[in-house]
Amino acid sequence: MKWRPVVVTALSLLGLSAVAGCGIRSTSVPVDAGAAPSRVSCAVPLSGTSTPATGSAGVQGAQRTQGVQIYLVCAQRVAPVERIIPRLPTDRLATARLLLAELQSKPDAAEENGGFASEVPGGLSVSGPAHGDPADTLRLNQDPDGLPSFAAAQLVCTFAGTAAGSTDHSVVLGGPDDSVPPRRYQCDDAMRTRPDAGATAGTSVS
Repeated sequence: MKWRPVVVTALSLLGLSAVAGCGIRSTSVPVDAGAAPSRVSCAVPLSGTSTPATGSAGVQGAQRTQGVQIYLVCAQRVAPVERIIPRLPTDRLATARLLLAELQSKPDAAEENGGFASEVPGGLSVSGPAHGDPADTLRLNQDPDGLPSFAAAQLVCTFAGTAAGSTDHSVVLGGPDDSVPPRRYQCDDAMRTRPDAGATAGTSVS
């Protein structure tokens, strides 16, 4: 019976080889697989409530409203959603104030389900150019570089292409200090994807 230890040892070695062949290795070090993938869609489904009703009253309502793109924050970038709002005026400051109010309003259920939120603070206000500013300047009661993450990008991308922006689709924003020149911003990829864009983007306007 002296052969039994040899057989047991051989069988043990074969068992270890089989486990190793399965590619399973034990480890005492936790494995970081990274953050879980985001499940937000960053898309808002079409809703019948966003379209004015048909009929004579609906036609009159359609004439008083319009669809406009409002930029909200989703998945670490700003992206557009469409809202039906009162028809935008042609005046720059009135348009900016109407759009600012939209950015300050709470996202509706569909927008929240799509993963959208707004970083624009409720206490933010906008006024026209100070003495010596370019005519297309909008002055905020907070410095653009001091706004919350992505808030400046929301403003720039929402204002661009409307009467609140300039003819070249740029937006000129300044803060409450008239002695600090405003800056001209473009709604480019950096503006849409960098949380610190309000502090790092834009060119000085004298």
